[in-house]
Amino acid sequence: MEQREIWIKSSMDETMQPSLFYRSDVEGKRPLLVGLHTWSFDRFNQIQNMLPLAERNGFHLLLPEFRGANLKSNPNCTMACGSEYAKRDIKDAIDYLLAKEDIDKDNIFLLGASGGGHMALLMAGMCPQYFKAIGAYVPITNLAKWVEENAGYSNHVFSCCSGSVDEMLIRSPISYIDTVAKSNLKIFHGKRDRVVSVSHSLMFYNSLLEKHPQATVYLDIFDGGHEFDIKTAEYWLLSQYQKSEKTKVTG
Repeated sequence: MEQREIWIKSSMDETMQPSLFYRSDVEGKRPLLVGLHTWSFDRFNQIQNMLPLAERNGFHLLLPEFRGANLKSNPNCTMACGSEYAKRDIKDAIDYLLAKEDIDKDNIFLLGASGGGHMALLMAGMCPQYFKAIGAYVPITNLAKWVEENAGYSNHVFSCCSGSVDEMLIRSPISYIDTVAKSNLKIFHGKRDRVVSVSHSLMFYNSLLEKHPQATVYLDIFDGGHEFDIKTAEYWLLSQYQKSEKTKVTG
């Protein structure tokens, strides 16, 4: 696959923001996989996981930066961590590729884990219509809750959100349940996760299901910890790409 670093003008502040783009070798319009980096890293973080998946299936691959790591050491941290700037960077990058490349706009997939899972849910809450299917692994769903549970990350969250609990909630997927319910989404969470408690996904899913019982949002609690199983994620995305009618089972 051809790799290019692309720079896209932000629709928020008109700064040029970087992404990596891998163009499929398969001719014609191809699906696009959008892979989101984890909490503490940048656009290079998920190449090893996402590129083989894209290559195996003839998908284009987009790895956006969305203002970098959600760390106190990032000078732009207030624009990272699920801010409007970060969300717009992902949407801007997709819009750029739709205008410039042979993208099958009906088959755009979104995948992220941990901090990337947090962003995947936020994108489901921003523009669910963009994505054929979304996979979110071990996501933080409530930043205000998380700072009480995980002291190792609390200083970073406080820095990104300028110490405001209201801002933490603005950047939390739990605040966008009504829009997330319009997406085609599967959440995966390890029941022994000690970084982000499985309660994040359970509470999020139960709250959504209570309000929107017909939503195509699903939850997979697996036997594990803070993990990302790319094969299971691939199976989910391909099951939606090549969707077929299920056989009804009689008693």
